[in-house]
Amino acid sequence: MLNILVLCTGNSCRSILGEALINHLGKGRFRAFSAGSHPTGKVNPNALATLQRNGLPTEGYQSQSWDEFAGQDMDIAITVCDQAAGETCPVYLGSTVRAHWGLPDPAHVSGTDEEIAKAFQATYDALLARVNKLLALPVETLPAQELAAALNAIGAMAA
Repeated sequence: MLNILVLCTGNSCRSILGEALINHLGKGRFRAFSAGSHPTGKVNPNALATLQRNGLPTEGYQSQSWDEFAGQDMDIAITVCDQAAGETCPVYLGSTVRAHWGLPDPAHVSGTDEEIAKAFQATYDALLARVNKLLALPVETLPAQELAAALNAIGAMAA
């Protein structure tokens, strides 16, 4: 089983949705975790509501620092923030395959409850499409450089 770390700055929305989708759809093949460079310390309730609306578990998620994963082997690290690609990844990731799947932060959307829910659903749908593309890859046999290129191509998909 491959370990995937989904990274974002606040670890409250996009990275949580990514973690949930990878774990749900990649059962037995992938184990996903999420973390942030500057975690908010709280999972956004709209992210949990989005998971619930889509039939995914809502328990066990937390907004945590990527420092929590120092010393754990990660096969793939995926950044999901629009700005996170420019951040320096933790040193402990060393030779981990890295990819960027930047998406706008739905937590910054203001408006009615329906408009906010729509923004979170759009983020969920974009991540769902990307995770399905990830699942279609022969990740276990691709050389690291080819895997990184394929994952980054997935990240370049329109949101």
